[in-house]
Amino acid sequence: MRKEPVVADRDLDAAIALTRFGLGAKPGEIAAARGDPRGHLIRQIRREGADQPQTNGETSAQRIAGFRVYQQDKRGMKRAASDGEPVPDARDPVKIAQKMLRDDVATDFMARAQLGAETDAGFRERWTLFWANHFTVSANKLVTATVVGPFENEAIRPHVFGRFADLLSTATTHPAMLLYLDQAQSVGPGSPAARYVNRPRRGVGGRPVGGLKQLGLNENLAREILELHTVGVNGGYTQADVTEFARAMTGLSVGGLREDADMIGRPVFRAIAHEPGVRTVMGVNYAAGGKEQVGAILADLADRPQTVRFVCAKIARHFVADTPPPALVTRLERVWTDTGGLLDQVARALITAPEAWAPEPAKFKTPYEFMISSWRAAGGAPRAIGRLAPVLNAMGQKAFSPPSPEGWPEETAAWATPAAIVQRMSWAQAFSQAVVRDRDPRALAAEALGARLSPATATAIARAESRTEGFALLLMSPEFQRR
Repeated sequence: MRKEPVVADRDLDAAIALTRFGLGAKPGEIAAARGDPRGHLIRQIRREGADQPQTNGETSAQRIAGFRVYQQDKRGMKRAASDGEPVPDARDPVKIAQKMLRDDVATDFMARAQLGAETDAGFRERWTLFWANHFTVSANKLVTATVVGPFENEAIRPHVFGRFADLLSTATTHPAMLLYLDQAQSVGPGSPAARYVNRPRRGVGGRPVGGLKQLGLNENLAREILELHTVGVNGGYTQADVTEFARAMTGLSVGGLREDADMIGRPVFRAIAHEPGVRTVMGVNYAAGGKEQVGAILADLADRPQTVRFVCAKIARHFVADTPPPALVTRLERVWTDTGGLLDQVARALITAPEAWAPEPAKFKTPYEFMISSWRAAGGAPRAIGRLAPVLNAMGQKAFSPPSPEGWPEETAAWATPAAIVQRMSWAQAFSQAVVRDRDPRALAAEALGARLSPATATAIARAESRTEGFALLLMSPEFQRR
């Protein structure tokens, strides 16, 4: 006969469900999950994917097309300025770029943050944020800054509970990724395009003409797919594999102003830029061909045992601990292998794994997680980018801007520095001043942490000199900072 969990266990599990697997508890959520904490999370898994933020609806293709026009205008304005012609504000490249960042990036990030603060499916959103970080596209270039939001909405969210092979293919061949990792300008050295452009040129009197831009291979995307997206840095690949994979990927690019209007900003395959020939990647031969060649390589990488091991360990590290229990990683690997990489089943295995429900929290919240969970604890959502982006900048997690293709770090040491804690304290005090008003911080603490609220924190909140101070103490408590 199955033993029913005691009430105290359900209370703690309900708190863990909302705070560890989700984005923090809103008022009333822990009580709603108490009857079946694991079921509460499992019901958030759905094959059709994650929720979509309420953006202005612009696609990545539309954003890239707008950026291409901006680049064209910028070149024209530079020529006009060099001729001494005045540049009107409406055509000023600097002002145009600032407007693109303000209108596009701010709108996208706010929509994502509001979804995180308001959603009733916190696990579904956290699972999505994990995959968006796994397949990082950063706003460290103007063109990628404008498409990070659409990339996440088009390439990540629809596929987070589907087959990993589909998510891998969609994310790594999306125009945003091709631009971010310079794949759009990679040309096979032996391709017709390279042979024509790189041919020796002679000028007047037959003298060689130098200084012309040469076309060549770019290995960035191939390397990051192997190192970060699939088999991992210790996955057994060599530099020769990176080069061969990069050759296979040549021809994958993004439609520009020379293409038909309906192809601008969309993925294109230019056979003229593809490196011809058979490719060998990690010991497997791939027949000569166009985009089918890279598709076959991606499909094989998705199924490799090294990929299963690397990604499952990363999932466990994100949700449970910087050094995750080996039994949990093994459990996830087994389900992944048995189902052919069905991510809905991997998510279910994570939720039902006993190793994931240890009472003591082991993860430290990133600045974004801290701020979103604070809004959720207050029962609200951010309404102005000015109350969100500058604070994230100060805490070291600039909106949509991971420092490298590796994404934001997972380790506690990256976020729990003395300077970062001071920034959190300053923000917690200002935030409490703005949101608490006449509400009882003791009640808010009970709603936010449930059975995870320690007696010491509860006592400190009760003894606080003001409601504002009490809520700030909650936000800075160890049990709120960790998940």
